[in-house]
Amino acid sequence: MTKLLLATHNDHKVREFRALLAGDPVTRARFEVYSLSDIGFHGEIAENGATFEENALIKAQAVAREGYLSVADDSGLEVDVLHGAPGVHSARYADPNRADDAANNALLLARLSDVPAPQRSARFVCAIACVYPDGTFFTVRGSCEGRITRQPQGQGGFGYDPLFYVPALGRTFAQLTGEEKNNISHRGRATAALIAALGQRDKEHLC
Repeated sequence: MTKLLLATHNDHKVREFRALLAGDPVTRARFEVYSLSDIGFHGEIAENGATFEENALIKAQAVAREGYLSVADDSGLEVDVLHGAPGVHSARYADPNRADDAANNALLLARLSDVPAPQRSARFVCAIACVYPDGTFFTVRGSCEGRITRQPQGQGGFGYDPLFYVPALGRTFAQLTGEEKNNISHRGRATAALIAALGQRDKEHLC
């Protein structure tokens, strides 16, 4: 099997990504997924890009230098009435020096306190970068539309999941099972695009 290094220490992301890859028989048989913790990588990677794609590529390139086929994602929440904020700053929205889900959610709700339901539209966005040891790379993107609730709902997920309501399902991300979330989430859709791109690259190399 090919070792695929997921450039994150985030256990939630690792579990979701492994489950998503395992859902495809080809990638399940071909790749063995490792995290940065699994290989003892503890270096700091400065995520200073202006877009999700730039940040994902920065992380994946940094780890690919270790000789791995590397995949990194950068994801976040875009709220329309806030002109796309928190965007690439989603993880550290309330404090640029540390990630704090509770503080981020509290700040978002405070800034939307006077915004009526029809104007609370938002989307989760996920960009994934895949970098090969030879330096070649590609990026893909997935998104999921929803709206922001007035208070947290549900105990599952992480980040802004308790505030992200999906009208088609009548529940927040935090109220969905892992399988339900993966079927519609931004990360699930981006991973599906990643799987398709990996398969296409293999076909091109076999020609």
